[in-house]
Amino acid sequence: MYGIIDCDNCYVSCERVFRPDLEGKPVVVLSNNDGCVVARSNEAKALGIKAGMPYYQLEQMFPGQKIAVFSSNYELYGEMTGRVVDIIRKEVPSYFRYSIDECFVYLQGMEQVDLKLWGEKLHEKIRRWVGMPVSIGLAPNKTLAKVASHFAKKYAGYRHCCMIDSDEKRQKALKLFPIEDVWGIGHRYAAKLSRYGVKTAYDFSVMHRDWVRLTFNNIVVERTWAELNGEDCVPNEVYAKKKSICTSRSFNGMVSDLETLNTHVANYAARCAEKLRSQKTVATVVGVFINTNAFREDLAQYWNFKEVRLLTPSSSTVTIVQAAKEALKGIFIEGYRYKKAGVIVMGIGPDSPVQQDLFDMSPEQYDKLKSLDDAVDRINRLYGTETLVLGSQQYTNTNGIGKAGVFADAIKHEFKSKNPTTRWSDLLTLS
Repeated sequence: MYGIIDCDNCYVSCERVFRPDLEGKPVVVLSNNDGCVVARSNEAKALGIKAGMPYYQLEQMFPGQKIAVFSSNYELYGEMTGRVVDIIRKEVPSYFRYSIDECFVYLQGMEQVDLKLWGEKLHEKIRRWVGMPVSIGLAPNKTLAKVASHFAKKYAGYRHCCMIDSDEKRQKALKLFPIEDVWGIGHRYAAKLSRYGVKTAYDFSVMHRDWVRLTFNNIVVERTWAELNGEDCVPNEVYAKKKSICTSRSFNGMVSDLETLNTHVANYAARCAEKLRSQKTVATVVGVFINTNAFREDLAQYWNFKEVRLLTPSSSTVTIVQAAKEALKGIFIEGYRYKKAGVIVMGIGPDSPVQQDLFDMSPEQYDKLKSLDDAVDRINRLYGTETLVLGSQQYTNTNGIGKAGVFADAIKHEFKSKNPTTRWSDLLTLS
């Protein structure tokens, strides 16, 4: 038996943990640069607020409504969902984290346990210990577990846990489940299925396997069909290490000078280096791209990309930032107003063993950089993200005072909440 544990309205729920006064009230979380709505509370959904709605339209379309608005705070969301996963891993034989707000569990060896009651109690524990509501779906395979979690979220009568453990329940659930919401189908395949009269997951499940194979010629779609029919054939996930990592942002405004672009790119490169170290990998190639605003037809347009190959594969912040700045220097042209930049690290492999180049740094220098990164990572975990950064990551104002951080000045976040679980400066105070 499999399960999936899904944090309900994840970003909104994270914000509400420290703002209990917002329970039962409409809440939305915005995308980077406070552009559009990416998360909504149930109350916001009931008002008619759609995912992707531009922020500026909220007041226009919902005048007089008191809607709580937050900028995205990924440091907080990662910390809170990490606490949820810490509880889950102690309750199950094995698990893997599927996304920031979803975790699959494999319940082998729990055949004698009342799994429905177990799921209800797990929800209560997570709610009590972390403050986050979750929905739990249980079924013989991952696809049906995803279907079950939908009903656990939608209908209060399931008490936050729905289990599909019989063929009768399977067929009943599939008849009520739209085909476009099935895990592994997506809008493109759903549109194609709709042309054949397939509207629900059940309609798809009763099609012949040969028809599915000939019509789609796609192993993912065929596996989805098989799982809807009760088979267990989606491979067990492992913590797959990324083959490339990209960090990019659109600027709050436009940038025309190399110095400011250098600062943005240094921050993006530092974030890529952190991600490499978090998955215990190194990169051999560092690429940088920059582009102007394609929507400003009144301005001259430019896009370019350049990569730099490292002599020794590395996850060092110093090394990757230096390579990124070198790449940027090779593609920057004065006279353009840039809207976006990004850093991509590629050629990723394990961080041990690493073949060092004879003409690159010495083993002692390599070890010093590794020790420096370890120390900086440890301090930033203890005192908050970007407590320590490179000098090139700082935005300097007219008084010569620097402000560090990829999010500090790079993007707009007027409604960002604090980080009371990761920063001493943001600890809650009672009055």
